[in-house]
Amino acid sequence: MAIIVDKTQKRRDIALASKDIILDKGIQNLTISSIARAAGIGKGTFYEYFKSKEELLFELVEILMHAHNARIEAQLEQAEHTPEKIKIFADFFYDEESSELRELYKMFTGISLLAPQEEMKAFQTECFDYYYNWFEKIIEEGIERGELKPVTRQMTGAIFATAKGMFIISQTTDRNHNLKQEIHTYVDTLMALLAYEGEEA
Repeated sequence: MAIIVDKTQKRRDIALASKDIILDKGIQNLTISSIARAAGIGKGTFYEYFKSKEELLFELVEILMHAHNARIEAQLEQAEHTPEKIKIFADFFYDEESSELRELYKMFTGISLLAPQEEMKAFQTECFDYYYNWFEKIIEEGIERGELKPVTRQMTGAIFATAKGMFIISQTTDRNHNLKQEIHTYVDTLMALLAYEGEEA
């Protein structure tokens, strides 16, 4: 009797088995042979599931991102106030649990910038829309609870982009050595300025 292979699960298994070697070598120094060895498959089998090592990275980022989202969602449900929720939302850029995903996402983003492909663009767009809508909901809930001035709606995009900008600076310069502290100070200061005190915005 022929063995039925769950191709979706097999694809995930290959990607996850390759995680450590990708993190160790980086995508540029990675070979299909090394991926195949790490996953315990032949090179031919690799090409049955992926067109390239970049597509493998794409799959791995997507897998880890779903796990990250579930963890953050659970934390957000426990948080009571908007500043706390924003800090939780931004902890992707500095917390230890997200370190592997963060490194892989940096590789993925580099590829997207240098050699953009339609599939990668679509994924980046989907990610942006997903996280922006999620963040927008946090801000809206803060306004509805009376924690933030309604004018905060007009700043949602800028607030959303700032943590990512601070992260990029921390990775490309000698600034922001303590990124967590920098982001938390920014959030606390901004929320104090935008705190609703009863006047109309």
